[in-house]
Amino acid sequence: VVSFWPFCVFFSNRISGDLLHSLLIHSDGTSSFADPVTMFPAVRLKCAGMRTFLRRAVRLKYSTRAANMRPGYQQANVVILHKDLADDFEAFCRANSSPLPLLYRSKCGEWSCSLATGSDIREDCPEYCVFENGKLMKKIASLSSYTPQLADMITFYLGCSFGFEAALTAAGVPVRNVEQGKNVSMYKTSVPCISAGQFDCPMVVSMRPVPEDKLDAAVQCTHVIPLAHGGPVHIGHPKLLGIHDLSRPDYGDPVKVCSGDVPVFWACGVTGVEAVQSCKPALAFTHSPGCMFITDQKAETLSPLTLEPAQCPLTICISQNPQFYSMASKRAVQQIRAIEELVVEDPGARGIRALFLQDELLKACLSLSHSSSVLITTGFPTHYMHSPPEETDGPPGAIAMAAMLQALRKKVVILTDERALEMNQHIMQDAVKKGVIKTPVPVISFPSKGPDSALHFLCHDGDPTKPRFDHLVAIERSGRAADGNYYNMRGVNIRHLVDSIDDLFTTASTIAGITTTGIGDGGNELGMGKVKAAVKAYMPNGNLIACDVAADFAITAGVSNWGGYAVACALYVLNLCPIHWRYLQRGLGLSPTPDQQSLWSSCLPTIAKEEDMLHILVKYGVRSGKTANLGLEVDGLTFHPHHSDIIQRLRHLTLA
Repeated sequence: VVSFWPFCVFFSNRISGDLLHSLLIHSDGTSSFADPVTMFPAVRLKCAGMRTFLRRAVRLKYSTRAANMRPGYQQANVVILHKDLADDFEAFCRANSSPLPLLYRSKCGEWSCSLATGSDIREDCPEYCVFENGKLMKKIASLSSYTPQLADMITFYLGCSFGFEAALTAAGVPVRNVEQGKNVSMYKTSVPCISAGQFDCPMVVSMRPVPEDKLDAAVQCTHVIPLAHGGPVHIGHPKLLGIHDLSRPDYGDPVKVCSGDVPVFWACGVTGVEAVQSCKPALAFTHSPGCMFITDQKAETLSPLTLEPAQCPLTICISQNPQFYSMASKRAVQQIRAIEELVVEDPGARGIRALFLQDELLKACLSLSHSSSVLITTGFPTHYMHSPPEETDGPPGAIAMAAMLQALRKKVVILTDERALEMNQHIMQDAVKKGVIKTPVPVISFPSKGPDSALHFLCHDGDPTKPRFDHLVAIERSGRAADGNYYNMRGVNIRHLVDSIDDLFTTASTIAGITTTGIGDGGNELGMGKVKAAVKAYMPNGNLIACDVAADFAITAGVSNWGGYAVACALYVLNLCPIHWRYLQRGLGLSPTPDQQSLWSSCLPTIAKEEDMLHILVKYGVRSGKTANLGLEVDGLTFHPHHSDIIQRLRHLTLA
């Protein structure tokens, strides 16, 4: 016996003739296992023997927390149910594989399992929960007294996030709960699991604070371990999961979030405990949270450097109010960047590249992908001497975006000037008849009647906590300049033709949860205030015409319609990206069905649809922006070959 610290005593024990392990007995009576590899690097451990030793130690109840055991091996959450409920629970696990990754389903009355040699589920968790009719009745150290009842029960072994903490450490990601000597924090969320049979409950998540510069490393090393819940299901503000106070976890211990850390949430196997409570079986057992079953299986680790682009997740911040990060594969990000580069081509030699900000398309489309209700506004009455004064740039791009958003099951509304409302409603009807868009989108106007009009338009009862829309998009929409007027590219004031839709964007900037995007090709469009310094420096009449109203994201395109087409294409790429789709669905449910994928692809822009759209605009007297020609032309560029070529190349990049 050797004393190393005043608080613990070190015991050596030879197991199977060649295994050294260490048990630390603390002054408060608790215990944990020291890692001999750390303490004595020369010691080589036989892993299966160690797991046998740990299970023997658990049976003797030396430790009350499996979380304290030596890391690097898969641990399992445990749910034990009557055989009549087993098939339903397995279906529930299959439908919710992120919180409930099924490692093994036992036979009826089977105590051992193939995950661990010599195991006995009645004894091998440090602590068990006993439920009767869905209520937690007690916590006990052994299930042996229930052996007769267990003869008619089936045990489910489910993956646990402690299985990836070694991978986080290997990737250089600090594990704050381990640093602080605490169990991980676990929370009930407002996210419903997919129900199966009698099982219907909210998902439980575990939270680990991660330094912002380590987010990619954290998601990449956990993404490749699906049996330990895989990658995160949420990164950012907890209220987006219905969690109101990180300092009060429903299970586990509160873990301090250090300066510069971002809360990262993984699906959690304690969801199984919630499932048992929701089902209310006469008798059921689970592990006590933090007291898992230890398997003989090595926890997976895989260097992010070995990941193919399609399997390598990246994190992208898309909001700071509230803080929220999205995810997509490296391949999807590369595709969207290629799309963004294509649509910023400048055939008119207008110098539009000076306004370009990389990844605005990516961030805007990630935000749109997470949205549920989108407002799109368009309309630039540049031809003040004609009736109607509208131009052909804007409406085609707006309808292309609306078509894809509809296919993705978003609520969509198109907003236009009151004086042009009836015409745009007719244009929408014709677009449906021609098959440009499958279902008509409501076309409305904004009646500004006072200082609170924008707030009441955007939010139910004017309550900023109840927004009607979570994303506003302006495409080729007249933008208010610093002097309060609206100018076309020639510097002509067209204020008398423009409704104050800008007020919606300025008001949205004060409401948490509403994101805005502007799409433009000259800098005088709504939302392009984000790049107004560049507009003033590089665009003709820039000091006069520059829009003063900024959007969260400003997408620059050679022609604004191309920006709308790019949004539709990027949304398609994202939703076919398995990494983004899983994150979007919080790790629940199945991959997109072939029917869904077919619907989305049918809503991509095509040369035929966009040519039909221009014919519809010409029918209503809408003219080309630069030349005022009444024909198949946008911004002075004829549809063939200019716009048709861009559409064809966009489709090639999107469907590659």
